[in-house]
Amino acid sequence: MTYRVVQWATGAMGKNCLRAVIDHPAMQLVGLYVYGDDKAGRDAGDIARRPPTGVIATRDIDEILALDADVVIHCARLAPPYGSHDAEILKLLASGKNVISINGYSKPSHAEPQRLAALEAACRAGGSTLMAAGLNPGFAGEQLAVVASGVCQQLDHIEVVESVDCRPVRDPDYVFKILGFGSDPQTVNPNDPAWGPASSLNGMYTEVLAAMAEHLNLPLERVETDHRVFPATEPLSIAAGAIAEGAISHINWRWRGIVAGQTRLTMSIQWYMETAHLPDPHPSLWTIHIQGQPGVRLAVELEKREGDTSPTSAEQIAVAGSVLN
Repeated sequence: MTYRVVQWATGAMGKNCLRAVIDHPAMQLVGLYVYGDDKAGRDAGDIARRPPTGVIATRDIDEILALDADVVIHCARLAPPYGSHDAEILKLLASGKNVISINGYSKPSHAEPQRLAALEAACRAGGSTLMAAGLNPGFAGEQLAVVASGVCQQLDHIEVVESVDCRPVRDPDYVFKILGFGSDPQTVNPNDPAWGPASSLNGMYTEVLAAMAEHLNLPLERVETDHRVFPATEPLSIAAGAIAEGAISHINWRWRGIVAGQTRLTMSIQWYMETAHLPDPHPSLWTIHIQGQPGVRLAVELEKREGDTSPTSAEQIAVAGSVLN
């Protein structure tokens, strides 16, 4: 069977999904949506550094909606607030296209009832489905941690920690204006949902914990935030520019899932521009600690095939793999 695929957006993750679709024998690229004027009108192969495909990138949503396609891989860049991409996803679903998102939708039923109702109505109208995929959200918490808990007779607490080295990110607007690095930590409240990408991430990871709780049969009461920021210990030179000593160089996003008044689930994501504030200066991509009887500890790394010298990271390759699979 061949799947007719539309790739939506070609940022760092989207471009790797695009390459994976072009390279996969069971996938036929039929459409490409882009946000930038510099990409519109170009062949998808040119954007993906692949041979010409005959598929021309467009910024016209109506062109995408008119296509005969089985699935849209939706890889839009994170944009606050969470759910800001609902309008375009609703149109895609209603047009009869299944949608896979790498930016949330793990458990929309945990959100406002009217939002879930709109998504369900669009799926009914188009005979389509909406699925969350990717690494985190996706593989790490909702799948890997849940499966690992299957050896426990008693389950007390699960913590998933993801560590992301942000030093290679080159876009200064993204690093300093959107992600919040370089700000004065004395003037920032990371638990204010209006700060940085907090409003997007809070909604996304609340759904992740809700999905984990459902898989584990835990009656989740609420999700609380415990975000923290840390100052640079010295002046830093990074790919996107410079961070002054004392400015934010490390953000630890933390969400706690409360069950029967106690924290039973924790998602912790470390974004760092220096390793000074990490518990381990050489962290694994993910560490999973399950407290129970017995307890479980996992450290997970991803690596590229030997001899692969491309600039694409193992994590980017894995996101595309998760989506395709």
